[in-house]
Amino acid sequence: MKQIALYGKGGIGKSTTAANLSAALADMDLSVLQIGCDPKRDSTRMLVHGSWIPTVLDQLRDGRDEGLTADQVVFTGYQGVRCVEAGGPEPGVGCAGRGIIATFQLLEHLGALTADVVVYDVLGDVVCGGFAMPMREGYAEEIYLVTSGELMSLYAANNICKAIARLSGRGRSKCRLAGVICNSASIPDEEALVREFAERIGSRLVTFIPRDRVVQMAEVRKQTVIEYAPGSPQAAVYRGLARAVMSNTDLVIPTPLSMDDLEALALRFAA
Repeated sequence: MKQIALYGKGGIGKSTTAANLSAALADMDLSVLQIGCDPKRDSTRMLVHGSWIPTVLDQLRDGRDEGLTADQVVFTGYQGVRCVEAGGPEPGVGCAGRGIIATFQLLEHLGALTADVVVYDVLGDVVCGGFAMPMREGYAEEIYLVTSGELMSLYAANNICKAIARLSGRGRSKCRLAGVICNSASIPDEEALVREFAERIGSRLVTFIPRDRVVQMAEVRKQTVIEYAPGSPQAAVYRGLARAVMSNTDLVIPTPLSMDDLEALALRFAA
């Protein structure tokens, strides 16, 4: 079982990337389980045609932990992709990481944490121990950083590198950095910038995803690009990402940049 996790700054496009990656993997006749680890619970929506599936935390909050079955928390989407949303507390109340911890424990108890590929779509707030939990507890073994060429997106990716480096040798953690995915913000020389960032932290740019209107067209129709426009160049990019993920054995403990070095890198490409 291959367990991968997508981390990155909020709003960078992790869920879109994760859903299209899962769809592309499913088209390769692989069994796929995607787990949304964000209180917004929107990670899997495009795989289930816009449905807001019940979250694990909502089920537990309603007192359904006794007798809860896999069918009540695992929902089937495009090409058989199994979809789970961890959920979270009401805004301003409690720790969002609780939903992640409860989800993994429940799925293990139900024997549902199985697939050829498990895709964890994780909010990028590594300050919260809950969001680092997939790495810390040995679930997320291969970490992909989703970033653009914007400085704050690179800053978040660099911070996640610090978490990987810190957690990689602790307890049950098996996490390693598997590479960087650039989800383009249409910045000049963006691919070269992100490629150099990836190399500077000891990794590599796995895939460059160009900005394409077909992504928005698919989402308003509540579908992934893989389903909505399977013959499009953008779908081909996501399929290439799926192949790269499955063949990737280049896993490293990253070396994060200092803030001065990160800013200098960004400035050089902005000049």
